[in-house]
Amino acid sequence: MKIAVLGASGRAGSQIAQEAAARGHVVTAIARHPEKIPASPGITPVAGDAADGAALAPLIAGSEAVISALHFDVPASTLLAALRAADVPRLLVTGGAASLKGPDGVRLIDGPCFPEDWKPAALGGIAFLEDLKASTDIDWTFFSPAMIIFEGERLGHYRKGGDDLVVNDKGESTISFADYAIAMVDELEAHAHSRARFTAAY
Repeated sequence: MKIAVLGASGRAGSQIAQEAAARGHVVTAIARHPEKIPASPGITPVAGDAADGAALAPLIAGSEAVISALHFDVPASTLLAALRAADVPRLLVTGGAASLKGPDGVRLIDGPCFPEDWKPAALGGIAFLEDLKASTDIDWTFFSPAMIIFEGERLGHYRKGGDDLVVNDKGESTISFADYAIAMVDELEAHAHSRARFTAAY
């Protein structure tokens, strides 16, 4: 499959690009600083600023799907417009966990333990998801991570969920960036969550 990864120099984006390429997908890895993208067979680094939707469209043209590993300062409307202009039918997004429901049924962002300094970025992710839900022409998937996503080894396994936080028997919700990348590329290939959100954790 020919795909484009946005934010491919970041922690999530670089892992996703490498995982996809390792499985034989052809990856256009787009970042403002492509020199920071790790070299790997099957990955073509390209300079691009996703905040400029008009400039982004020709960079993603010809892709079967776009995976966004961007921060939420680039609005959904900009990415969706670029996909429409490039005639790319599918968008997968590295989302946030704040709108997942905890064991008590309350969204994490609404709970008493959610850090105040995380809320501005978290609210951006929630708004992004709502904008995706309003889109009817682009086939989107929003992948919320575990509560804690960290630099760690590739274990090769995870458990999936929908709108509820996935926790282990200790009440912990964690996943490494490497295994998050596996789950994202699994979704790319399986196409199991069309116009839906899912999550994954150990």
